[in-house]
Amino acid sequence: MRKPLRVVLTTLGVLVAVPVLLLATTAVVNVVATKSEASSITRYGQLVPVDGKQMNVVVEGNGAETIVLLPGLGTAAPALDFQPLITQLRSTYRVVAVEPFGTGLSDPTDTDRTAANITREVHEALQHLGIDRYVLMGHSIAGIYALTYAADYADELVAFVGIDSSVPDQPGWDDPIPTGVIVGLSKLGVTRALAAITDDPYAGLPYDERTRKQLRLLSAKNTAAPTMVDEMEHAPANFAAVSGKTFPKGLPVLLFVRSNDPDVADWVALHEQQAAGVDTGQVVLLTGDHYLHHTLSPEIAQQTRAFLAARSLG
Repeated sequence: MRKPLRVVLTTLGVLVAVPVLLLATTAVVNVVATKSEASSITRYGQLVPVDGKQMNVVVEGNGAETIVLLPGLGTAAPALDFQPLITQLRSTYRVVAVEPFGTGLSDPTDTDRTAANITREVHEALQHLGIDRYVLMGHSIAGIYALTYAADYADELVAFVGIDSSVPDQPGWDDPIPTGVIVGLSKLGVTRALAAITDDPYAGLPYDERTRKQLRLLSAKNTAAPTMVDEMEHAPANFAAVSGKTFPKGLPVLLFVRSNDPDVADWVALHEQQAAGVDTGQVVLLTGDHYLHHTLSPEIAQQTRAFLAARSLG
């Protein structure tokens, strides 16, 4: 009986040892690659002082009116991710893409990633740039931050434009994000290994190879870093903070909404309800994935111009 048992134990030992060795290897490779890649990240935009740190912003276009872009949760390099939309808007507007702390080339921060802190920091960056009148355009969770922003700085806002933006009390708002798994897989190098063998999510989209490379590098750097993880962990509390809240009645609101969302059956209806809560609200349905600006920037820019021009807002 001892020989079969020894064989079983030996086999089990090998089965355990192989993945452990593989994970040890990928973890080491991840550390080495991360250090090596740091020198390959190229600067873009400009740094502005905010809360004793440096926040990166990209400013393009010379239009008389300004549109400020805010990213969704987990966007590692917002100004680069928004590039197709910036390209479409900059002929008409001055476009300012803000990279909140922990994203893009902005510094990390230990300040809690509450909606109040994030909006205060964005506002400080805009003040430094001398921008005090603008359209706020945001993707995904920026729709939640925009409610806090509008409550604090309503006199500065011309309008809010949402790109498949989150809304208060949407189904699943209180589901925690498995940040422990995200960080663990990143540290073990599993995330990097999977990225190497899966398709580039930006392939076939309107980004040149140089930009796609920078997006990959910044994704590896920022996605599981402490600042972004903290924002993920604060997401349920940030949703809870705006439960039942609406935009100011007099603030024009334009919402681009994914018409074919597979996860939330009432996704369109929730946005129609939000738009109905202001004096001038409009919902535009688009067929695409959650990152509508990746593939539908021309349509978003055209509809935005029409909405703002019809109300002499831009």
